[in-house]
Amino acid sequence: MSDSHDFFPGFASGYFATEQGQVFVRHGGEGTPVLLLHGFPQTHVCWHRVAGQLAKNHHVVLMDMRGYGWSSAPHGDGGHETYSKRAMGRDAVKVMSDLGYTRFALVGHDRGARVGYRLALEHPGRLTHLGLIDILPTIRVWERIESGAIPGAHWEFLSRAEPEPEDAIGKDAIAFFEKLMSGWTQDGTLDAFDRRALQAYRKASNDPSRIHAFCEDYRAGATVDRAQDEADLASGKIILAKTCVIWGEFYLSGSDEPGSVTALDVWRNSFAPRAEGGGIRSGHFLAEENPRDMLEILEPFLMTPAD
Repeated sequence: MSDSHDFFPGFASGYFATEQGQVFVRHGGEGTPVLLLHGFPQTHVCWHRVAGQLAKNHHVVLMDMRGYGWSSAPHGDGGHETYSKRAMGRDAVKVMSDLGYTRFALVGHDRGARVGYRLALEHPGRLTHLGLIDILPTIRVWERIESGAIPGAHWEFLSRAEPEPEDAIGKDAIAFFEKLMSGWTQDGTLDAFDRRALQAYRKASNDPSRIHAFCEDYRAGATVDRAQDEADLASGKIILAKTCVIWGEFYLSGSDEPGSVTALDVWRNSFAPRAEGGGIRSGHFLAEENPRDMLEILEPFLMTPAD
Protein backbone atom coordinates (compact mmCIF):
# COMPACT_ATOMS: atom_id res chain seq x y z
CA MET A 1 0.00 0.00 0.00
CA SER A 2 3.03 2.26 0.05
CA ASP A 3 2.15 3.73 -3.35
CA SER A 4 -1.55 4.20 -2.68
CA HIS A 5 -1.14 7.86 -1.70
CA ASP A 6 -0.26 8.57 -5.34
CA PHE A 7 -3.85 7.77 -6.27
CA PHE A 8 -5.31 10.59 -4.19
CA PRO A 9 -3.34 13.81 -4.69
CA GLY A 10 -4.50 16.59 -2.39
CA PHE A 11 -6.30 14.20 -0.04
CA ALA A 12 -5.48 14.33 3.66
CA SER A 13 -5.07 11.07 5.58
CA GLY A 14 -5.12 9.86 9.15
CA TYR A 15 -6.58 7.52 11.73
CA PHE A 16 -9.87 7.94 13.55
CA ALA A 17 -10.65 6.27 16.87
CA THR A 18 -13.65 3.94 16.97
CA GLU A 19 -15.20 1.49 19.43
CA GLN A 20 -12.92 -1.29 18.12
CA GLY A 21 -9.56 0.35 17.60
CA GLN A 22 -9.01 2.79 14.76
CA VAL A 23 -9.84 3.15 11.10
CA PHE A 24 -7.74 4.65 8.33
CA VAL A 25 -9.29 7.51 6.36
CA ARG A 26 -8.44 9.71 3.40
CA HIS A 27 -10.52 12.76 2.53
CA GLY A 28 -10.44 15.62 0.08
CA GLY A 29 -12.49 17.97 -2.04
CA GLU A 30 -15.16 20.50 -1.13
CA GLY A 31 -18.93 20.34 -1.13
CA THR A 32 -21.52 18.01 0.30
CA PRO A 33 -20.02 15.00 2.12
CA VAL A 34 -19.83 11.60 0.43
CA LEU A 35 -18.42 8.52 2.19
CA LEU A 36 -17.10 5.76 -0.09
CA LEU A 37 -16.88 2.23 1.35
CA HIS A 38 -15.01 -0.56 -0.42
CA GLY A 39 -15.78 -4.26 -0.69
CA PHE A 40 -14.05 -7.63 -0.23
CA PRO A 41 -11.13 -8.29 -0.51
CA GLN A 42 -10.11 -4.70 -1.23
CA THR A 43 -9.39 -1.40 0.50
CA HIS A 44 -10.25 2.27 -0.01
CA VAL A 45 -7.82 2.19 -2.97
CA CYS A 46 -10.59 0.68 -5.12
CA TRP A 47 -12.01 4.20 -5.56
CA HIS A 48 -8.85 5.67 -7.10
CA ARG A 49 -10.44 6.12 -10.55
CA VAL A 50 -13.54 7.97 -9.28
CA ALA A 51 -12.57 9.82 -6.08
CA GLY A 52 -10.88 12.74 -7.82
CA GLN A 53 -13.85 13.35 -10.09
CA LEU A 54 -16.32 13.22 -7.21
CA ALA A 55 -14.11 15.58 -5.20
CA LYS A 56 -14.86 18.36 -7.70
CA ASN A 57 -18.31 18.74 -6.14
CA HIS A 58 -18.09 16.88 -2.84
CA HIS A 59 -16.00 16.39 0.25
CA VAL A 60 -15.05 12.79 -0.46
CA VAL A 61 -14.21 10.52 2.47
CA LEU A 62 -12.53 7.14 1.88
CA MET A 63 -12.44 4.69 4.78
CA ASP A 64 -10.84 1.28 5.24
CA MET A 65 -13.54 -0.68 7.06
CA ARG A 66 -12.62 -2.51 10.24
CA GLY A 67 -10.58 -5.60 9.43
CA TYR A 68 -9.52 -4.21 6.04
CA GLY A 69 -6.63 -2.14 4.71
CA TRP A 70 -4.84 -0.15 7.38
CA SER A 71 -7.69 -0.22 9.90
CA SER A 72 -7.69 -2.26 13.11
CA ALA A 73 -8.61 -5.93 12.75
CA PRO A 74 -10.09 -7.02 16.09
CA HIS A 75 -10.62 -10.72 16.69
CA GLY A 76 -14.21 -11.79 16.15
CA ASP A 77 -16.59 -12.61 18.97
CA GLY A 78 -18.64 -15.77 19.32
CA GLY A 79 -21.84 -14.08 18.19
CA HIS A 80 -20.23 -12.45 15.13
CA GLU A 81 -21.37 -8.99 16.21
CA THR A 82 -17.86 -7.49 15.86
CA TYR A 83 -18.06 -7.68 12.06
CA SER A 84 -21.80 -7.19 11.73
CA LYS A 85 -22.74 -4.49 9.26
CA ARG A 86 -24.52 -2.73 12.11
CA ALA A 87 -21.25 -2.44 14.05
CA MET A 88 -19.25 -1.44 10.98
CA GLY A 89 -21.86 1.21 10.26
CA ARG A 90 -21.19 2.73 13.67
CA ASP A 91 -17.57 3.19 12.60
CA ALA A 92 -18.78 5.15 9.58
CA VAL A 93 -21.04 7.35 11.69
CA LYS A 94 -18.18 8.04 14.12
CA VAL A 95 -15.77 9.04 11.36
CA MET A 96 -18.24 11.33 9.66
CA SER A 97 -19.27 12.88 12.99
CA ASP A 98 -15.62 13.55 13.80
CA LEU A 99 -15.33 15.29 10.44
CA GLY A 100 -18.28 17.48 11.40
CA TYR A 101 -21.14 15.80 9.53
CA THR A 102 -24.41 14.69 11.03
CA ARG A 103 -25.83 13.78 7.62
CA PHE A 104 -23.95 12.57 4.58
CA ALA A 105 -24.19 10.53 1.39
CA LEU A 106 -22.77 7.01 1.34
CA VAL A 107 -21.73 4.97 -1.68
CA GLY A 108 -20.70 1.39 -1.03
CA HIS A 109 -19.46 -1.45 -3.17
CA ASP A 110 -19.93 -5.08 -2.22
CA ARG A 111 -19.46 -5.45 1.58
CA GLY A 112 -19.32 -1.67 1.91
CA ALA A 113 -22.75 -1.44 0.34
CA ARG A 114 -24.04 -3.91 2.93
CA VAL A 115 -22.74 -1.61 5.64
CA GLY A 116 -24.45 1.24 3.83
CA TYR A 117 -27.92 -0.21 3.60
CA ARG A 118 -27.80 -1.50 7.17
CA LEU A 119 -26.81 1.99 8.34
CA ALA A 120 -29.65 3.48 6.29
CA LEU A 121 -32.15 1.14 7.95
CA GLU A 122 -30.84 1.59 11.49
CA HIS A 123 -30.09 5.33 11.36
CA PRO A 124 -32.65 6.76 8.92
CA GLY A 125 -31.75 10.37 9.66
CA ARG A 126 -28.05 10.00 8.87
CA LEU A 127 -27.98 9.44 5.11
CA THR A 128 -29.04 11.90 2.44
CA HIS A 129 -28.20 9.55 -0.45
CA LEU A 130 -27.30 5.86 -0.63
CA GLY A 131 -25.46 4.33 -3.58
CA LEU A 132 -25.44 0.52 -3.72
CA ILE A 133 -22.86 -0.86 -6.13
CA ASP A 134 -23.31 -4.43 -7.41
CA ILE A 135 -25.12 -6.13 -4.56
CA LEU A 136 -28.46 -7.67 -3.66
CA PRO A 137 -29.72 -7.67 -0.07
CA THR A 138 -27.91 -10.20 2.11
CA ILE A 139 -31.09 -12.15 2.85
CA ARG A 140 -31.89 -12.41 -0.87
CA VAL A 141 -28.44 -13.82 -1.65
CA TRP A 142 -28.78 -16.49 1.03
CA GLU A 143 -32.25 -17.38 -0.24
CA ARG A 144 -30.83 -17.92 -3.72
CA ILE A 145 -27.97 -20.02 -2.37
CA GLU A 146 -30.28 -22.23 -0.33
CA SER A 147 -32.73 -22.68 -3.19
CA GLY A 148 -29.92 -23.79 -5.49
CA ALA A 149 -30.43 -20.84 -7.84
CA ILE A 150 -26.81 -19.76 -7.35
CA PRO A 151 -23.79 -21.61 -5.91
CA GLY A 152 -22.77 -21.04 -2.32
CA ALA A 153 -19.18 -20.46 -3.45
CA HIS A 154 -17.18 -18.10 -1.23
CA TRP A 155 -20.23 -17.06 0.81
CA GLU A 156 -20.66 -20.55 2.17
CA PHE A 157 -16.94 -21.29 2.46
CA LEU A 158 -15.90 -18.11 4.27
CA SER A 159 -18.78 -18.35 6.73
CA ARG A 160 -17.72 -21.81 7.95
CA ALA A 161 -16.61 -22.11 11.58
CA GLU A 162 -13.18 -20.92 12.59
CA PRO A 163 -10.48 -21.96 11.77
CA GLU A 164 -11.33 -24.04 8.68
CA PRO A 165 -11.40 -21.24 6.08
CA GLU A 166 -8.62 -19.27 7.78
CA ASP A 167 -6.30 -22.27 7.66
CA ALA A 168 -7.11 -23.09 4.04
CA ILE A 169 -6.67 -19.51 2.81
CA GLY A 170 -3.51 -19.01 4.83
CA LYS A 171 -1.67 -21.62 2.78
CA ASP A 172 -1.55 -19.13 -0.13
CA ALA A 173 -3.74 -16.11 0.56
CA ILE A 174 -2.72 -14.06 -2.45
CA ALA A 175 -3.52 -16.90 -4.86
CA PHE A 176 -6.88 -17.47 -3.16
CA PHE A 177 -8.02 -13.87 -3.32
CA GLU A 178 -6.75 -13.17 -6.80
CA LYS A 179 -8.47 -16.25 -8.18
CA LEU A 180 -11.74 -14.90 -6.76
CA MET A 181 -11.15 -11.40 -8.08
CA SER A 182 -10.21 -12.48 -11.61
CA GLY A 183 -13.31 -14.65 -11.74
CA TRP A 184 -15.49 -11.67 -10.93
CA THR A 185 -14.18 -9.42 -13.70
CA GLN A 186 -15.71 -9.16 -17.13
CA ASP A 187 -12.71 -10.65 -18.94
CA GLY A 188 -11.72 -13.19 -16.28
CA THR A 189 -8.31 -11.62 -15.63
CA LEU A 190 -6.74 -9.04 -13.34
CA ASP A 191 -5.95 -6.73 -16.25
CA ALA A 192 -8.57 -4.16 -15.22
CA PHE A 193 -6.69 -3.37 -12.02
CA ASP A 194 -3.84 -0.89 -11.73
CA ARG A 195 -0.72 -2.77 -10.65
CA ARG A 196 -0.33 -0.45 -7.66
CA ALA A 197 -3.89 -1.20 -6.58
CA LEU A 198 -3.17 -4.92 -6.80
CA GLN A 199 -0.07 -4.38 -4.69
CA ALA A 200 -2.21 -2.64 -2.08
CA TYR A 201 -4.75 -5.46 -2.03
CA ARG A 202 -2.02 -8.08 -1.73
CA LYS A 203 -0.38 -6.37 1.20
CA ALA A 204 -3.71 -5.86 2.94
CA SER A 205 -4.92 -9.44 2.61
CA ASN A 206 -1.81 -11.56 3.14
CA ASP A 207 -2.02 -11.45 6.94
CA PRO A 208 -3.67 -13.86 9.41
CA SER A 209 -5.57 -11.12 11.25
CA ARG A 210 -7.02 -9.81 7.96
CA ILE A 211 -7.95 -13.28 6.74
CA HIS A 212 -9.77 -13.87 10.02
CA ALA A 213 -11.54 -10.51 9.69
CA PHE A 214 -12.73 -11.36 6.16
CA CYS A 215 -14.13 -14.67 7.38
CA GLU A 216 -15.84 -12.97 10.32
CA ASP A 217 -17.37 -10.46 7.91
CA TYR A 218 -18.99 -13.37 6.04
CA ARG A 219 -19.91 -15.24 9.23
CA ALA A 220 -21.75 -12.14 10.34
CA GLY A 221 -23.47 -12.09 6.95
CA ALA A 222 -24.71 -15.62 7.48
CA THR A 223 -25.98 -14.97 11.01
CA VAL A 224 -26.61 -11.56 12.57
CA ASP A 225 -26.77 -9.60 9.30
CA ARG A 226 -29.22 -12.06 7.83
CA ALA A 227 -31.34 -12.06 10.99
CA GLN A 228 -31.53 -8.26 10.94
CA ASP A 229 -32.62 -8.33 7.29
CA GLU A 230 -35.32 -10.88 8.08
CA ALA A 231 -36.63 -8.82 10.99
CA ASP A 232 -36.74 -5.63 8.93
CA LEU A 233 -38.50 -7.30 6.02
CA ALA A 234 -41.07 -8.76 8.40
CA SER A 235 -41.73 -5.35 9.95
CA GLY A 236 -41.87 -3.55 6.61
CA LYS A 237 -38.96 -1.23 7.38
CA ILE A 238 -37.63 0.57 4.31
CA ILE A 239 -34.70 2.83 3.42
CA LEU A 240 -35.74 6.48 3.57
CA ALA A 241 -32.64 7.98 1.96
CA LYS A 242 -32.58 8.54 -1.78
CA THR A 243 -31.21 5.28 -3.18
CA CYS A 244 -29.38 4.44 -6.40
CA VAL A 245 -28.56 0.87 -7.42
CA ILE A 246 -25.82 0.33 -10.03
CA TRP A 247 -24.69 -3.10 -11.13
CA GLY A 248 -22.37 -4.77 -13.59
CA GLU A 249 -24.43 -6.56 -16.23
CA PHE A 250 -21.78 -9.23 -16.73
CA TYR A 251 -21.54 -10.24 -13.10
CA LEU A 252 -24.78 -9.55 -11.24
CA SER A 253 -28.22 -10.76 -12.22
CA GLY A 254 -31.27 -10.33 -10.05
CA SER A 255 -32.23 -13.95 -10.45
CA ASP A 256 -31.16 -17.22 -12.00
CA GLU A 257 -32.72 -16.05 -15.27
CA PRO A 258 -30.54 -13.16 -16.46
CA GLY A 259 -32.56 -10.24 -17.75
CA SER A 260 -35.85 -11.33 -16.24
CA VAL A 261 -35.41 -9.59 -12.89
CA THR A 262 -32.87 -6.83 -12.37
CA ALA A 263 -31.02 -5.89 -9.23
CA LEU A 264 -33.14 -2.74 -9.14
CA ASP A 265 -36.30 -4.85 -9.11
CA VAL A 266 -34.99 -6.86 -6.17
CA TRP A 267 -34.23 -3.74 -4.15
CA ARG A 268 -37.57 -2.13 -4.97
CA ASN A 269 -39.33 -5.27 -3.80
CA SER A 270 -37.47 -5.39 -0.50
CA PHE A 271 -35.88 -2.43 1.28
CA ALA A 272 -35.82 0.40 -1.29
CA PRO A 273 -39.17 0.83 -3.09
CA ARG A 274 -38.15 4.23 -4.50
CA ALA A 275 -34.70 3.20 -5.72
CA GLU A 276 -33.41 4.28 -9.12
CA GLY A 277 -30.36 3.29 -11.12
CA GLY A 278 -29.28 0.87 -13.81
CA GLY A 279 -26.79 -1.66 -15.08
CA ILE A 280 -23.58 -0.92 -16.94
CA ARG A 281 -21.16 -3.02 -18.96
CA SER A 282 -18.81 -4.30 -16.28
CA GLY A 283 -17.82 -7.18 -14.10
CA HIS A 284 -18.11 -6.88 -10.33
CA PHE A 285 -15.56 -4.07 -9.89
CA LEU A 286 -17.41 -1.17 -11.49
CA ALA A 287 -15.26 1.62 -10.08
CA GLU A 288 -12.16 0.04 -11.62
CA GLU A 289 -13.54 -1.75 -14.70
CA ASN A 290 -15.87 0.96 -16.00
CA PRO A 291 -15.63 4.11 -13.86
CA ARG A 292 -16.90 6.37 -16.66
CA ASP A 293 -20.28 4.69 -17.02
CA MET A 294 -20.63 4.29 -13.27
CA LEU A 295 -20.05 8.00 -12.75
CA GLU A 296 -22.58 8.87 -15.47
CA ILE A 297 -25.25 7.41 -13.20
CA LEU A 298 -23.75 8.22 -9.81
CA GLU A 299 -22.75 11.87 -10.23
CA PRO A 300 -26.20 13.23 -11.19
CA PHE A 301 -27.76 11.14 -8.43
CA LEU A 302 -25.47 12.62 -5.77
CA MET A 303 -26.24 16.12 -7.00
CA THR A 304 -30.00 15.76 -6.53
CA PRO A 305 -31.36 17.63 -3.49
CA ALA A 306 -31.82 15.52 -0.38
CA ASP A 307 -35.37 14.96 0.81
